[in-house]
Amino acid sequence: MAEEKTDSSGYWKANVRLITGCLIVWAFVSYGCAILFRPLLSGIPVGGTDLGFWFAQQGSILTFIALIFFYAWKMNKLDQKFGLGE
Repeated sequence: MAEEKTDSSGYWKANVRLITGCLIVWAFVSYGCAILFRPLLSGIPVGGTDLGFWFAQQGSILTFIALIFFYAWKMNKLDQKFGLGE
């Protein structure tokens, strides 16, 4: 029983660490690149506009979709590591 508690505790710590990392990336891209660092990124052209505007309009959405797939992939690996795979 104590072994199961250790495994579940480690599993949830790893899960929370993964979620925290994904949220940090999401916040940096959506708030940092699109709002706070937009003046710094305005000189870099991407697709006919500047990089800051691109992050605000498309980059943050594409990053969010990539984070969803990354999270699912990492959670499958985490489930297998802790013996919770499908």
